[in-house]
Parts: sequence; C-alpha cells; structure tokens
Amino acid sequence: MGSLYFLKIFTLCVVIFAFSIEATLGSIACENLNKDSCSFAVSSNGKRCVLEKSVRRSGEEVFVCSTSQIDADQVTNLIESDKCIEACGLDRNVLGISSDALLDSRFVQKLCSTRCYNGCPNIVDLYFSLGVGEGVYLPSLCRTEGDNKRRGMSEIRSSGYVAPGPMVPTKLMANGSPNMAPSPTGPY
Repeated sequence: MGSLYFLKIFTLCVVIFAFSIEATLGSIACENLNKDSCSFAVSSNGKRCVLEKSVRRSGEEVFVCSTSQIDADQVTNLIESDKCIEACGLDRNVLGISSDALLDSRFVQKLCSTRCYNGCPNIVDLYFSLGVGEGVYLPSLCRTEGDNKRRGMSEIRSSGYVAPGPMVPTKLMANGSPNMAPSPTGPY
C-alpha cells in the first residue's frame, strides 16, 4: 500500500516538474519577443504575434511585440526561421498582420514558390487564412498563371467598401477652390 502511494506521489511530481520545465524553457509569450523575432511567430497558446510601433512624447519610436487575436492552425511555440522569411519574400520588421501583401504579384510569386509553399507551413497558413478573409482561396491563386493571377488579386482589391463620389460635379476655380455645379434639384 505504501509503495502505491509513493508511486502516485512520484508520478505527480514528475508531471508537475515536466510542465514547469516547459513553462519556463519552451513556451513563447509574444510580449517577451524582441523586434527581430516577433513577426510571423506563434505563441505557446497558438496566437500569432504582431509587431506594433508607438511613438513616445520625445519622438522616439518604440517597437513592441503583442499577442494578436488571430489563431494559428495547429502551430504553437514557433519563431519563424530566417530561411522561411527569405524564401517567402517577407520582411521581419513588418508591422501588424494584413492581407495587403497578397496584392503584390512579386510576393505572391514567392509565396507560391515550391520552397515557400511546401517548406514554410506557418507562413502559408497565415496567408491562407488572410486570403479566405478576403474571399481568395490561396491554392487556386497559386495555381493560376499570369493575367488570371492578377484577376485573383483584383478580387481582394474590390472586396472592400467603396465610398460613392460626389453627388454633383466639382470643378476647380482658377484659385484652386472648388466650384460646385448647381444641384440638379434646384437651389438649396
């Protein structure tokens, strides 16, 4: 009976020790990362890290790594390798997380390259999720060629709300101030 009790206590101590080692050595908290390792990293809880910039009253720019609300798909505790950053055409100092890079045909070409697409699943997962949010399916975008690829990227451009133009034509006067045409419904 005493040996069973000892075995349970010993097992419990080993489990606690294992979790404490992981918590101190193996977990990534975005807030603890520096500027050069923040972008494209994933914390131990599966949230993506994001680099943000603030300006102090003195005018000094300060870069801070924060935890975003964006989940990584089945990835935790990862600081993206320099090989993947280079292979996918990314910049380690990018601020925020945005689908805007999908509008750049050179970036899409690098993202869809065999080296990036097959070798850097964290980055592909990120841009897959960003593309889905914009109505673009990344595997289809990567399969398309030339003009069709530009058409796929233009879908991203046209997915946002476009504010209507002025209701009445505007012309500039010689001094540069606007000269509004009369309203089609009459004066005020």
